[in-house]
Formats: sequence, structure tokens, C-alpha cells
Amino acid sequence: MSLLEIKNITLKFGGVTAVDNLSFSVEEGEVYAIVGPNGAGKSTVFNLISRFYDPVSGSIEFDGHNLLDHPPERIADFGIARTFQNIELFDNASVLQNLLVGRHRHRNTNMIQEILFTPKVRREEIAHREAVEEVIDFLDLQPYRDKLIAGLPYGIRKVVELARALASGPKLLLLDEPASGLSVEETQDLRWWIDDIRKQMGITVLMVEHDMGLVSSVCDRVLALADGAKLAEGTPAEVQANPAVIEAYLGVGAA
Repeated sequence: MSLLEIKNITLKFGGVTAVDNLSFSVEEGEVYAIVGPNGAGKSTVFNLISRFYDPVSGSIEFDGHNLLDHPPERIADFGIARTFQNIELFDNASVLQNLLVGRHRHRNTNMIQEILFTPKVRREEIAHREAVEEVIDFLDLQPYRDKLIAGLPYGIRKVVELARALASGPKLLLLDEPASGLSVEETQDLRWWIDDIRKQMGITVLMVEHDMGLVSSVCDRVLALADGAKLAEGTPAEVQANPAVIEAYLGVGAA
């Protein structure tokens, strides 16, 4: 069975169909991309997986769990983490503090234990700090560990958001336009990190991205959307050569 299986999902906003009877699956250990023009429904698919939206019909299965049976706050507990198009960090907290937020789902102590700062709490705090420090080293964030988010460049904030998602120890990482706003050098670093996230950490990656150079270099398979419906699915080369995809990007007659 696939790690993530989306079957016949439909989502409507009033009379507008945002996602139209969409089905696809992501295999464990895969890097899978969703591409398409603006307004195609790419981020909406992420919001369905994250349970921000309730579909009209269809199912979303992840690692044996029916996600539609659970509220949004439970999704991280199943091992799903994500980043956002618009960076969602705590601006007045440090990089380290933001990453420790990502460890919240692994806490196994109660309020009384934490007030008393019991040995169990101390052991957990050490384990959380070690896990976060590993991510900081992995993404070369050592110089920014104690700096406030508000004072960091845009590219570094993007990396911190990726780091917070990794700190949660996910099975599936959702990256929503991770290369948006990055320089050529930062995008190259991202390419290496995505490859290492899959190979070294064993994390499956599902990404929404417009940079087809990045998609072609790191992805095993690609799904192309237009108007919420599937246009094509296959390897990056197959999808880029598909006439329907070319027409959706470049207009009628381009194919």
C-alpha cells in the first residue's frame, strides 16, 4: 500500500470546483511534485491533506489512517509536517525556540510533571534539544541558532521553516513552493537538502513547486494540475513533454 493515497477528492467553494475528482498516490521514500499554473489547486491539495478543508467527496489515507476521520491538530501526530508559501514562524522567538516548537508532538509529560521539572521532563528536554541540534547542523543553521527570526534574511527564514518541519520527525514532508523567493545558490542548496532528506533521513517528500529545474533534478514523479483536475502524471520529462501540460502553461496552440 502507498504511504499516501488520495482517491477521487473533490472540493468546492460555492459554485467553484477547486479540486475535481483528483486521485494520486505517493510511495514511501519517494520525492513527488505537484505542478501547474497559478490557481490550479496545488496548495489546496496540501490544505486538504492538512485537514484545513473538508472535501465534498473522496478519501485521504496516510500510513493506514483515514485522515478525514481526524481534526487538523492530530495530523502532525501521524507524522506529517509541512511548510507554507508564506513563512509561518514566531518572529519574536529565536531559531532554536522555533525548532523546539516542532518537537511538541513528541512530548509525553503532563503539566504537573513540567511544573515540578521531574527527571522525566529533564530527560525529554535533553532529547528534544539533541534532535533539534541535529537539524541545525544538517541545514547549516549554527550561526543563526540564537538569533530572532524577525532579524533574519528571507532565505534563512525559509530554511528555518524547513528545519522546524524536520524537527518534528515526520514520515511525510509537505513543501509548499520551497524555492519561491530563493536565489540561485539557495535553490541549489535546497536541491541537495531535499535529496539528503530522502536518502539520509528516510523521509518521503511531497512538494508543490514552480521551478521545473528543481523538480526535474530531485523528483521521481510529477503530477500536473489545471483547474483542480489531473492533466498528466509521470516522470518529470514525461510531464514536461505532455501536450496538455504545455497548453495549460503556455496557452492554446503552444503544443
